[in-house]
Amino acid sequence: MPASATKALRVAVLADSDTRWKWGALTANRIAPNDSDIHLDGYLLRGRATPTARQLQEVGVDADSLREVTAVEFLRAMAEEPYDVLVLALVGGGVQAVLHGLKRVWEDRADRPVVVTGYVGVVYEKLADGLLLRHGADLVLANSRQDADRFRAVYEGVGADASAVTEVALPFLGGAEHTGDHDPYTVVFAAQPSVPDNRRDRTYLLDRLIRHARRHPEREVLLKLRSKPGEHTTHIEELPYQKLVQKADPPSNFRLVYGHMGEVLDRTDLLVTVSSTAALEALHRRIPTVVLTDLGVREALGNHHFVGSGCLASWDQLDDGHRPVPDPEWVARQGVAADGGYATAFDAARRRITELLGRPGGLPPLTPYYTPVTAPGYLPGILARHHLGPDGTPLPGAPAADREPGAVRQIVRRAARGAYRHGVQRVAPVIRRMGEL
Repeated sequence: MPASATKALRVAVLADSDTRWKWGALTANRIAPNDSDIHLDGYLLRGRATPTARQLQEVGVDADSLREVTAVEFLRAMAEEPYDVLVLALVGGGVQAVLHGLKRVWEDRADRPVVVTGYVGVVYEKLADGLLLRHGADLVLANSRQDADRFRAVYEGVGADASAVTEVALPFLGGAEHTGDHDPYTVVFAAQPSVPDNRRDRTYLLDRLIRHARRHPEREVLLKLRSKPGEHTTHIEELPYQKLVQKADPPSNFRLVYGHMGEVLDRTDLLVTVSSTAALEALHRRIPTVVLTDLGVREALGNHHFVGSGCLASWDQLDDGHRPVPDPEWVARQGVAADGGYATAFDAARRRITELLGRPGGLPPLTPYYTPVTAPGYLPGILARHHLGPDGTPLPGAPAADREPGAVRQIVRRAARGAYRHGVQRVAPVIRRMGEL
């Protein structure tokens, strides 16, 4: 398309982890109107899971600029920068706090950006809590028809406006379709940071994966890991498989791998997981996919989401050569458009954004469901965690509320942040494990 035919679109993405940055940045590109030339600025919310440089490189999503901020610093930037679209790729409480802060920042502006939020993957827990914390955005993206129906039911059930719910699909689906087995045949176990959450179950899964490798020496068996020890992702990982495998004696056809999931799937013939979103990526590419039942089918594991998928199986069945056949109706309801419909999955969101950007007189103020009137015992605590008062105004002493920190203050802040992350990621898990003895 000639440059003269494109429209400049300034987009900001605020994310609090590596996975959410990937979702937010890819979503921004997917939902931009077709005739747009995107300028993408990334903001990483400072906290426990702020991605490292290695994690950002592994995600492989480019931005025109990228910087780390507090919530107050971000709100100040939003008061000064003229964006068209803002994607909030945060945990629910973060979305709610930023929405209230933006409402205050933009209270005298009709030309504010379109605000978009949603979920990184499968929504299998805290449905009502997470949804109501996201209410107030102009678009609340649902990754499937099933999620869109559930989202609307929750909003309408509490008397909240459900018009923001917009059906899309996971933005990172894609890649070449699996058409035949590789040589060697490759089995990939997609690990999750917090599922399962105890040493016994994680050791069991690792042992079964190693046993599968021994039983099938002609296969390559890969343990796909999300992060290295000391790094955080969207969820806390207190018992990294890297440490557990040190006590095992895996065969030569067993390996640990990192990197972009799409690149790993390029050589995968069987994807195995407990409940990772990687299962949906694999199904989209028609890769045989197994969701394990060894530890039960339970809400705590998230694999209950896959009931009806045709993908539930155990390691015993896999050892004996079982290859699952997914149910096409279930797959279609999950936004996994293996039939080729993925190209149009974001059309409704694009149309909605185009309408909002062209709305005469600009956009109305943000109106979250939670207010000091509807949730006086809940909302103030959520806002306070991000140094905001009940009306979205920065609290006294909020970091960088009034000025950019000086060089010395920046050095002190980095040191404090490093100590905080060390405490959260290394010391706290040890103390919790000691408490379980």
